[in-house]
Amino acid sequence: MTRILIIEDDQRVAELLKRGLEEFGYQAAVAFDGEMGLRLCRSLQPDVVISDVILPKMNGFELIRRIKKENGSIPVIMLTALGATDDKLEGFDSGADDYMVKPFDIREVDARIRILLKRTGKSGSRAAFRELAYADLTVNLLTGAVTRGEKEIKLTPKEFSLLTYMMQNPDRVLSRVEIAENVWSTHFDTGTNFIDVYINYLRKKIDKDFDEKLIHTRTGVGFIFSTHENKN
Repeated sequence: MTRILIIEDDQRVAELLKRGLEEFGYQAAVAFDGEMGLRLCRSLQPDVVISDVILPKMNGFELIRRIKKENGSIPVIMLTALGATDDKLEGFDSGADDYMVKPFDIREVDARIRILLKRTGKSGSRAAFRELAYADLTVNLLTGAVTRGEKEIKLTPKEFSLLTYMMQNPDRVLSRVEIAENVWSTHFDTGTNFIDVYINYLRKKIDKDFDEKLIHTRTGVGFIFSTHENKN
């Protein structure tokens, strides 16, 4: 599957875009600020990046300049509510390959992606993300191997799905509702605690034997996969 990285701070827009692209057969990951977007771009090596202009922590123009400096072959589509000519020119000067103004039609986004893939010679590339890495934790998506440091970790299929979703969405709080919908493809029943149970299963395998913890609970809100929580 062609790999798309969406960098958009509006969670509703990001999720709509992600689900729409997945319906067209793409594999999509989401970052909600510029710094997270740069980290995911480095680790996932997507085929196309779709980025908003107005982003927390690092604006889209600076983000694209850094992405292009590190890997100039990754095509970037700027997606923003700003439609002024000056904004478009700055976007292209930053290295953007295409520019779309919100609100957008997902069919047009798909068409723009296919044009960029054809232009860059990646139209036949349907390789999925092969590896996720965060801190000293590595997940091979092809073989299912999970390692932290030099330790190999055995996970059940559902634990593996939960971990990969959290690794694809680091440094932000994931609610139980979001986890249920994206990992279990079901609506969260507030009368059950199955997500907490699986989080505890995963925490025992991923964090228990390590000083730096990666999975953290935000009471009353959800969970966050991050190294930053250890510094608070």
